[in-house]
Amino acid sequence: MGRLIGVSAFIAALVGFSPAFAAEDDLRPAKALQDNSFLIEEAYNQEPGVVQHILVLRRQGRDWDLAFTQEWPVFSQDHQFSYSIPYSRLRSGGQRARGFGDVFLNYRYQAWTETMTRPAFAPRASFIVPSGDERRGLGDGSSGVQFNLPFSKIISDRVSVHANAGYTRMFDIASFSTNSYFLGGSVIYAATRELNFMFEVVHDWEQTVDTGALVRDRTLTISPGLRYAFNLDAGQLVLGAGMPIAFTSGQPTSYGAILYFSFEHSFLAKK
Repeated sequence: MGRLIGVSAFIAALVGFSPAFAAEDDLRPAKALQDNSFLIEEAYNQEPGVVQHILVLRRQGRDWDLAFTQEWPVFSQDHQFSYSIPYSRLRSGGQRARGFGDVFLNYRYQAWTETMTRPAFAPRASFIVPSGDERRGLGDGSSGVQFNLPFSKIISDRVSVHANAGYTRMFDIASFSTNSYFLGGSVIYAATRELNFMFEVVHDWEQTVDTGALVRDRTLTISPGLRYAFNLDAGQLVLGAGMPIAFTSGQPTSYGAILYFSFEHSFLAKK
C-alpha cells in the first residue's frame, strides 16, 4: 500500500506541475529528444509524414524479451496507429521456450498538445491478438484490450516528466476474465540536446489464472537509464540502455538490462 500511495502521489505531482517558460521555445534541451522512453509511454504522437521504428531488448532474470514496434501518423498528428510484435526466450521457473508472443494493435489520440500550463495528453486503446502459444508460456491464449492514459510535460529547460495510468482486460483465460492495472512515471534530464538521463518507475497489479483460480501479483520496477540521439541526414537514430530492478510480491528481487534502438524518419518524398 505504501508503494501505491507513493506512485500515485508522484503521478499527481507530474501532471499538476506548472512551468515558468514559453511553450514555443523549441531550443530547450528537453525539447530535442522526445517519445523515446523504455518503460513509460510519452504523450507525443508522430508528426505527419514521420514514422518511427523501435526495437527493445530486455533481460529480466533469466528471461529475454525482444519487441519491435512501428508508429505511423494517420493523416495528422491527432491520430496514430502502431503495432508491437514480441519475441521471447524463457528460462525462468523451469520454462524452456522461445517464440513470438501476443501482438498489440494500438490507436492513440493526441487529445492535448503541450502548452505553458497544460501537459501533453494522448490516450491509447489497444487490441491484444492471441498470437502466442499459451501452452509454452508465450501468450495468454485470449484476446484482450488495454487502455493507457499518458501525460507528458517539460517543466524546465532540461527536465521533463511523464505519467501513465493503465488497465488491461483479457477476455477468456481458462474460462476467466482477468483485470490488471498499472501506474508509472518518469523524470528525464537533458544534459545536452543529444544526451538524456532517465529514471522510470512502474507499479503493476497483474491478475492471472493459476491452477483454476484467479491470483494477483504486484511488481514495482525502477529503472535508471540513458539515451543518446544521432541526428542524421536520413533521420534521427536514438540508442539507449537501462537497468530495471523488479520487486515482485513473494519473489526475490530481479535485476535486468534494457537495450533500446529507435529510428525516426520521413516517409514522404522530398520535393
